[in-house]
Amino acid sequence: MINIEIKSVSKLTLVISIIGFLLSSNLWSQTEIIELWPKGIPNSINNSDYKEQPKIAENGILTSTSMVSIPTLSIFLADPKITNGSAVVIFPGGGYKHLSMDKEGSKIAKWFNSIGISAFVLKYRLPSDLIMKDKRIGPLQDAQEAIRMVRRNASKWKLDPNKIGIIGFSAGGHLASTLSTQYNERVYEADQTSAKPDFSILMYPVISMDNNITHMGSKENLLGKTPSVEDIQNYSNELGVDENTPATFLVHATDDGAVLVENSINYYMALKEHGVTAEMHVYEDGGHGFGLGRDGTNNTWPQACEKWLKANDIIPSNQSYVFTYFKGNGEDGLHLAYSRDGLIWNPLNNDQSVLIPRVGKDNLMRDPCIIKGGDGMYHMVWTVSWTDKGIGYANSPDLIHWSEQQFLPVMTHESGTRNTWAPEITYDQEDNLFMIYWSSTIQGKFPETQSKEENGYNHRIYYTTTKDFKTFADTKLLYEPGFNVIDASIVKNGNSFLMFLKNETRNPVEKNIRIATSTHLTGPYSIASTPITGDYWAEGPTALERDGVWRVYFDKYIEKSYGAVESSDLKNWKDISENIVFPKGARHGTVIQVDASVLNQLITYFK
Repeated sequence: MINIEIKSVSKLTLVISIIGFLLSSNLWSQTEIIELWPKGIPNSINNSDYKEQPKIAENGILTSTSMVSIPTLSIFLADPKITNGSAVVIFPGGGYKHLSMDKEGSKIAKWFNSIGISAFVLKYRLPSDLIMKDKRIGPLQDAQEAIRMVRRNASKWKLDPNKIGIIGFSAGGHLASTLSTQYNERVYEADQTSAKPDFSILMYPVISMDNNITHMGSKENLLGKTPSVEDIQNYSNELGVDENTPATFLVHATDDGAVLVENSINYYMALKEHGVTAEMHVYEDGGHGFGLGRDGTNNTWPQACEKWLKANDIIPSNQSYVFTYFKGNGEDGLHLAYSRDGLIWNPLNNDQSVLIPRVGKDNLMRDPCIIKGGDGMYHMVWTVSWTDKGIGYANSPDLIHWSEQQFLPVMTHESGTRNTWAPEITYDQEDNLFMIYWSSTIQGKFPETQSKEENGYNHRIYYTTTKDFKTFADTKLLYEPGFNVIDASIVKNGNSFLMFLKNETRNPVEKNIRIATSTHLTGPYSIASTPITGDYWAEGPTALERDGVWRVYFDKYIEKSYGAVESSDLKNWKDISENIVFPKGARHGTVIQVDASVLNQLITYFK
């Protein structure tokens, strides 16, 4: 049982106990529900027979409600670890007849929380002559007061008062666009706190009251069956846009049969005419009321919106980093850590595995390498066994939910193959091509560097390419440097490619990291450089470039610790091992750069 406290700012409370409320939704962020008008609701008529009609699903979730007469704010504060100080007030849709409290309320709030934005779901009064002296202004009164309340409490909730915006869906989009154009209207006695949103997001919004494009249900519910010409003009919000209207992000589907796309188009054109920052995404399909998205292109709007929020400095665009690694023999699977500076790495999921290995002879997940491709997916390969002739593969949209694991038999054509170790992937954006490469020893190959040391392993780097991870090119030799080589990791550097690699020679001892270069991903690669690591054994290099400085991390496996070197010219290297902290016991992995929002989602999910 979860107790959700509904209270006013003055601490007068009434408590609603909802059994199982949102247990399945992981809604850690909702702290309380507060009354919007603790000192009395303006423009109201007391009607004891008018009672709210909530609809609660079997799992306890409030899906919708109607006949709202007491407006409230549901507070969803972002996790303090990831909050950026921005906030958004959410206006659910429902034709001014009901409110879609889950799909266009709490689910939206949780998405904003995942990118560090605190959210406040407004359960606003629905226009009715039975409870309002003037039903036309009732929703706008609530919307103005919601912004003012959030802004008044910015210090308490650790918000930036200059980064408080709104999002509205359908009729809630009409309310949002009304607030965006009528934030200065004196519709009740208010203090001097500004009711102007700092930004506005309009989702398949009702904008106009023009009969040719309006949603007739919303129009009638708000203005009545026979509205005046003046009312039609006042609530056709495309006519109210001026140069002070907040920056706006619009989303609509072309095939919306309930609220025509012309509503968004006309509002966008008015914004453009008055020089207001605006961006509009019109999708081919999706219909009406798609919330966070249905199948089709419409489900990409959250990513587009996040980019817009970054571009307009509403949320930070700082890059963050994720480290993929294994522990022990790799039997428990994938581990993840994160860093915001590339120096201090903190484990996720309490340093427990986030993915259990399911393929290969030994069911291991060693040397996990993850990259993000042009398809927006994260692709991972790993070592599945000490002796198998293939590698593991899986993909994920978010580093949380993973596809079915596959075994890629990349070396089964070579009967003398002893192993397939340390696979990596590099994506070539120009050719839309993934190259998968790894180290293998083939009996009888390269006898000039054959040794009896270390079980006679004598590795070279092999590769295959693919565009879709369904069909693969024939396996080929990628790099033969004239010595036992393993642990190649390739990154793009301008117009060239850098291969960081390990010289595995045992006698005389090398066990160091070097660099080879090429103008093409698939080679040929140059003679390996002199060592860039020091007088210790190093393996599993992974590199990133940060502010013009290259940093290479590696596993100092004899010392059971991680090390790093850095350089601004790829020639002169400085050991910075004393400055870095990795999870205890971390082994051979890959560092990838991710958007702050991706990291925030990981921290939230694995909390």
